[in-house]
Amino acid sequence: MNFPAKVDPELENRLFGRLLDVFIRAGLILVLAILCYRIFAPFIALMAWAVILAINLYPIQRSLAANLGGRQGLAATLITLAGVALVVVPTAVLVGAMGDSLNATIDAVRNDTLSIPAPKASVADWPLVGKRVYETWAKAHEDLPGFIQSLQPKIGELAKRILGVVAAIGGEVLMFLGSFIVAGIIMAFGESGGRSSQAIFERIVGVERGQEFCELATATIRAVAQGVIGIAFIQAILIGLALLVAGVPFFGPLAVVVLVIGIAQLPALIVTLPAIGYIWSSGEYGTSAAIGYTVLLLVSGMADNVLKPLLLGRGVHAPMPVVLIGALGGMATTGIIGMFVGSTLLALGYQIFMGWVAANPDRPVE
Repeated sequence: MNFPAKVDPELENRLFGRLLDVFIRAGLILVLAILCYRIFAPFIALMAWAVILAINLYPIQRSLAANLGGRQGLAATLITLAGVALVVVPTAVLVGAMGDSLNATIDAVRNDTLSIPAPKASVADWPLVGKRVYETWAKAHEDLPGFIQSLQPKIGELAKRILGVVAAIGGEVLMFLGSFIVAGIIMAFGESGGRSSQAIFERIVGVERGQEFCELATATIRAVAQGVIGIAFIQAILIGLALLVAGVPFFGPLAVVVLVIGIAQLPALIVTLPAIGYIWSSGEYGTSAAIGYTVLLLVSGMADNVLKPLLLGRGVHAPMPVVLIGALGGMATTGIIGMFVGSTLLALGYQIFMGWVAANPDRPVE
């Protein structure tokens, strides 16, 4: 009968000590990673936007720096200031005006100084909802305080929600402002940042494919961003033409506002809904014309839902469905930032998977 050889106690203690040392080090690294994440978590969205902006604006920054004698910092500063002036400031002014108008309306309701004009008789002829709208509108005109009282507490809850939405939009604008500033800093050190990014990819997927994956991630982010800007531009033209055809005043400035809020990924309804309200309340349109212009503005405002699948992901070395599914899936889960992150991750995952498939050792060499 064979018995196992006796284990050397000294060797056993040495192996146990090494194993315990590995577990302690791994635990300390895990604790350090968790602490770093908790510290960095409040800035993840801001830094993600900053990286996206820096990647897309870096070619412009390099060209501008070349014209300024290689002054990278000055070029990055000028681009940051231009971005703030062209995107963030108009959006902030628009949101501020919305908040002021809402507060003024609430104050007028509280002070009983708000008056509702009498509805026109043609309102009752609106299809489906005309009679109900006319009765509600007439009640609000005749006895506004009583009408508001009858809607309590629904109207108070609605006002709180609207204020919350306005405050959230204001917070997003502030975050976007911070992202522009951080993006300017990243662009000022763009060359070293590019080398660091490539080194990270080389460490993860190997030296041979590191540069390829770095270029793929950059190209995907730029393609999605160009799609966003292109979609915002096309939508601004469509809504501007619809406003022009409908005869809404200030259609030009309103189209510019649509362009700005489209780039900032705010809904075009911010412009189209007030325009529709003007069409129905001005009394200058017949019922058929008002319905037609309303449909035209609503369709123009939702054009981005059709354009995104067509424009996102052009110029990326990955199949269009992969980029599109990644962009739409990421946007559905985490918003606009997810559109960039999702498309990039899915494109990288696709390339890794197809590389693994191509490296099948059992496949005969052709």
